[in-house]
Amino acid sequence: MAARLSILVAGLALLLAGGCGFHLRGAVQVPADLNPLYIQAPSRSPVRRALEDQLIGSGVQLTDVPTQARLILRIIGEQSDSEVAAVGADGRVLAFQLHYLVTFDAVGANGESRVPRRTLDLVQTFDNPDAEVLGKQQEEEMIYTDFAFDAADRILMVLRAVLT
Repeated sequence: MAARLSILVAGLALLLAGGCGFHLRGAVQVPADLNPLYIQAPSRSPVRRALEDQLIGSGVQLTDVPTQARLILRIIGEQSDSEVAAVGADGRVLAFQLHYLVTFDAVGANGESRVPRRTLDLVQTFDNPDAEVLGKQQEEEMIYTDFAFDAADRILMVLRAVLT
């Protein structure tokens, strides 16, 4: 009896969540009149790769031909940088602050602005002990990879908010 009641409650919760317009965060919805979408960015751009993965996984149509696109998402710039965040009494650098800046906008097929130019500044502190220098280099690279996926998530959140 208790099992049936918990299944009933869970089913009701799912129905209510679906009825209010709730969607899983990973699902990217682009209005049909804005498909196909073109991503204008350098081919080696980590943010471009992350965006393509998420959009294709959600069934959004992408095109390689800008003239066929109904919406053009432009990655205007990507920049990674680091600055010293903490120094020990002996002058050793103890931590860095890593930055990843991404500037983007989106325009329609006729060039009208759909999403005004925005810049994301993603920041994370990175400890720098003397030991395991090679491991720290790999960790820093992983942080920048995570930054690219986080930037893609945030760009898609902006698109969802502005376009729907």
